[in-house]
Amino acid sequence: MKGNYRIGVVIPARNEEKHLRQVIETLPDFVDAAIVVNDGSSDGTKDLLSDFLESERIHTLDLPGNGVGAAIDAGHQYLLELWDEHEFISVVMAGDGQMNPDDMEHLIHPIVEGRCEYVKGDRFVHAKGVQAMPKYRKRASRILSLFTTLASGQDVSDPQCGYTATKCEILRQWNWKKSWKGYGYPNYWIIQLSRLGFRIAHAPVESIYGSQTSGIRRMPFFFKVGTMMAVEHHKRNISWILSNRITPHTIFAAIAYGIGWAALLPGISTDIERELVGRGIAPVFITFAAWAVAHVFDKGATRTVQELRLNAKARQKA
Repeated sequence: MKGNYRIGVVIPARNEEKHLRQVIETLPDFVDAAIVVNDGSSDGTKDLLSDFLESERIHTLDLPGNGVGAAIDAGHQYLLELWDEHEFISVVMAGDGQMNPDDMEHLIHPIVEGRCEYVKGDRFVHAKGVQAMPKYRKRASRILSLFTTLASGQDVSDPQCGYTATKCEILRQWNWKKSWKGYGYPNYWIIQLSRLGFRIAHAPVESIYGSQTSGIRRMPFFFKVGTMMAVEHHKRNISWILSNRITPHTIFAAIAYGIGWAALLPGISTDIERELVGRGIAPVFITFAAWAVAHVFDKGATRTVQELRLNAKARQKA
């Protein structure tokens, strides 16, 4: 335990027989339960897990291979059933040995202190940096950082890091039926947490790379996850407009987004666009300028929604 919270760790594992034992055996002593999810492994992962059957804090689940997001969801839901109404924090730690267990205490600290409900690991701000990270991953992370920042309405410098800590309050409100099941899981969560008004903090975690290989196909991944973020971004803003969380920031952001789309789509124009085009300004420039303004208002709306959620929670306790 840490403070008043029980600590659970969800470990998704697919074909991780080379690294999984070390991950399990180096878990910090304050971890009360670890849920290892064997996600359709075809190697010796399942046999390895049989060595921990008598352990009181190691629990195992077998899935047919539904995707890393589905595996993590299953682990979170297991903890909800295990600890019922108790307060707990669920940490996600990959089974491939790329996450340092010594970083876990720093990861959960902001939640224990009451400063947020979700903590995202950030490899780029760790003292050791990301020298060991392959160059193509660095470039991809930077691109996805920009897209995730735009889609979530708050700054995210390392969206693909899966080392996270989640307060049970979030898990009890999460829509598991609509949850993202595959790669792109961290991006989806950040966008949805922004929509719901939960506070997100970032903690430095070490970047560890060895003989592990990624199963991600780059172009399909970028297309699928990029499309998902664009759709969820607009759904987030629309949901605020249609709810009691509408604010001046939300309205101005929606207007600016609308101007951007009007300039981009053929057959649609506004008086503002016609005036700017008449002065020699390209429609594409108008679109990106409008969306830049919209993002500024969107970030303000995100902060306001967080404040509204906290105020509502305080009134419920009063």
